[in-house]
Amino acid sequence: MDVAGTDAFDKMVEVIDYPVFVITTVTEGRRSGCLLGFATQMSIDPRRFLIGISQANHTHGVATAAEYLAVHLIPSDHRELAELFGGQTGDEIDKFERCRWSAGPHGLPILEDSEMWFAARILDRIDVGDHTAHIVEPVDGAILVDDPERDSWVSFADTRHIEPGHDA
Repeated sequence: MDVAGTDAFDKMVEVIDYPVFVITTVTEGRRSGCLLGFATQMSIDPRRFLIGISQANHTHGVATAAEYLAVHLIPSDHRELAELFGGQTGDEIDKFERCRWSAGPHGLPILEDSEMWFAARILDRIDVGDHTAHIVEPVDGAILVDDPERDSWVSFADTRHIEPGHDA
C-alpha cells in the first residue's frame, strides 16, 4: 500500500487504537454525556487534559455552559455504556435513565460501572473545527478496580460499529 498526502494522515489515524471515554456533565439541572474519541493528557505539571466534544452533539451545548466535566474510562465488560453514550442522543432520550449513576463532585453524574474516572474544572475552550477543545484541570476522581494497569478498556476499535446519535 502506497498512501501519500493527507490520505496518509487519514489512514494513520484510522489504524491507531486509542481508548475511548464517556464524559458527563451537568449545569442548571441539565445532565448530559457522550462517548468521546478525542482526548489526551497534555501536561504533567500542572495537570491538564484535553477533551474534544463534537459541536453537533447534545453534550456540547450543556458542556459549553458547565464548569466541570467527568471523564470515565469504560471497562470492556461494560461496552453497553459506549453503545448508550455513543449511539443515542440526549436530544431524544435521557441516557441516565438507562444506566447506573450517582451524583459526584460538583453534582457531576458519575457512571457506577466505570472503574476509573476523574472530575475536572474547565479552564478554557477552543474552537478547533467541528469540535471544541475543552482544556481541563483534574480536581477529583476514583479508581475502583484492584489492578488499574490491566489492558481491558473499551477502545476506538471496539466502537467502530456504533451508529452515532449525531454526525460529528
